[in-house]
Amino acid sequence: MKVLDSKLMKSYARMASDGYAQGWHERNGGNLSYRMTRAEVEELKEDFHYDGEWKTIGWQKEEESAFPGLAGEYFLVSGSGKYFRNIEPDPEANTAIIQLNDAGSRYRIVWGLKDGGRPTSELPTHLGNLEVCKARDENIRVVYHCHPANIIALTFVLPLDSRVFTREIYEMITECPIVFPEGIGVVPWMVCGGKLISDATKEIMKKQDVAVWAHHGAFCCGYDFDLAFGLMHTVEKAAEVLVKVMSMSDRKRNTITPAQFRDLNEPFGVKINEAFLYEKKDGTIGQLPED
Repeated sequence: MKVLDSKLMKSYARMASDGYAQGWHERNGGNLSYRMTRAEVEELKEDFHYDGEWKTIGWQKEEESAFPGLAGEYFLVSGSGKYFRNIEPDPEANTAIIQLNDAGSRYRIVWGLKDGGRPTSELPTHLGNLEVCKARDENIRVVYHCHPANIIALTFVLPLDSRVFTREIYEMITECPIVFPEGIGVVPWMVCGGKLISDATKEIMKKQDVAVWAHHGAFCCGYDFDLAFGLMHTVEKAAEVLVKVMSMSDRKRNTITPAQFRDLNEPFGVKINEAFLYEKKDGTIGQLPED
């Protein structure tokens, strides 16, 4: 089967278009990566070419951007400087399938970027996240980065504390603690594309599915494109509600209590992280827990 006709590419392109339609991908903002299954590689390899140059993945020292847990695997990724709005009409110009070498330290393009270019500048961060996600759950294959306005806005007014950020988001929509019971991690502002922010995000992704980058955007992961997009959509919708609440008052008259959150565990088969169910003195938004 040809890559362009595959279910994989159609699903990837649809998610790119859905994210653009939400306003999460201004200009060339955001990136999307997918770790391919062996079956998908076998299905599509007739389209692959293996004469491309092996290139370093990202940072200056090759050993700093090696991902042995992903050695030899294939990934569908967005291109550097490419616009998400252009992926669906012309996937071959705006995305690439890459293969890592046997050490996981270099990549080569085996399909795509027909007009030239390279994979996303956040490739080391994506691969790092995919590696730690694979280690905790083999079925996690999607890593998604975008710039949702309401999530970003909250990083200017809430404490950059994962407990506070998660708790305030949880209280906005009942489904939130069901969809991501392990909570949200928050990364303070750092230069994007570098090793420091990559390492900080990986630490979050070892246990959680959502990482917020202060004043920049968010990362999330999922088993497939629907789950990854749905996760980001849920967080952003809750953030939008919180932004509206905060525009009316600095406190909530009514909210969901820790005891009520715990009532969700059994019927929905989840275990909401107790770190986010601390007691609050009143309805003031942004309260830090009393450690």
